[in-house]
Amino acid sequence: MSFLIRQMLIYAIPLMIVALAGVFAERSGIINLALEGIMIFGAFVGVYFVRLMQEAQVFDAAKAAGDWASLQGFMMLAMLVAAALGAIFSLLLAFAAINLKADQTIGGTALNLLAPALVLFFVRIIANQNTLQMFSGDSASWFMIKKTMLGYEKSDQLGFLAETFLNKVYLSTYICIVLFIVLSIILYKTKFGLRLRSCGENPQAADSLGINVTKTRYAGVTISGALAGMGGFVYALTTANCTANGDVAGFGFLALAVMIFGNWKPLNIAGAALLFGLFKCVAASYASLDINSDGLYLLKDIGLSSNFYRLLPYLITLVVLAFTSKNSRAPKAEGIPYDKSSR
Repeated sequence: MSFLIRQMLIYAIPLMIVALAGVFAERSGIINLALEGIMIFGAFVGVYFVRLMQEAQVFDAAKAAGDWASLQGFMMLAMLVAAALGAIFSLLLAFAAINLKADQTIGGTALNLLAPALVLFFVRIIANQNTLQMFSGDSASWFMIKKTMLGYEKSDQLGFLAETFLNKVYLSTYICIVLFIVLSIILYKTKFGLRLRSCGENPQAADSLGINVTKTRYAGVTISGALAGMGGFVYALTTANCTANGDVAGFGFLALAVMIFGNWKPLNIAGAALLFGLFKCVAASYASLDINSDGLYLLKDIGLSSNFYRLLPYLITLVVLAFTSKNSRAPKAEGIPYDKSSR
């Protein structure tokens, strides 16, 4: 059970944070279909930053000295760099949608096509191959928290909690959870969040009250890009073993499904992300998942094709959206370019 929960969180956290990225953009009135592309770009930037740190032997010195805090600090710095570059990349969508009043769906699709090509181009230049990876080791050996690092070698009294939430867990998981909570509070309990949501519901009314719709929508898209870029690096760090190859396995589109299923509400999105994360976990680990807890009967022994388990998360996505999309309520002004002269 501990293994299942840990694996579920690994898949659910990127979905959760990227779905929240979509909420910030769409609550401001901009459809951000470019989440997939921004994730790909953020994954590349974060992995390249880690590679540069390894090349400078900064990581090696910290690891040789057993300085776990420094390693985690560099990982958080990589998350910030990925977020910053993701925000900059998202400005292409913001400029096209807000200033040029271009079709937002087409703009997002264009960025989704641009990002993989751009990333693969840079990867070929940097590594002369199709995959960018760390110079040595794997992400688990560098950035995963283990009980021994925190002094819990003999903490058997914690039992299930220690094994599930302290052993073999990435610090990025807890960073994203805290960030998700803080940003959800900002979106619904602050003046900025109220203004952002008003621009997605009725920008004309917001403008009449002195709210700068253009700046607010730029802020929403920029925050969205930062979160998607960070989510891309978290995906690369935890799921792809800190590699970048111009692909995030459709997590950006799954995050859009999580956002719609969650009805653009953070609490619902968290639950939806855990649901989809569970099925992604089953798809990735079905060969080792035990059905009856004694290790004698695994999920793979049912006899279903491995392709079924790989298809399961995306099949569940289609089924869930088919039954819930009719009750979803998107922001009213979503996707509509703001014209100051129209009332």
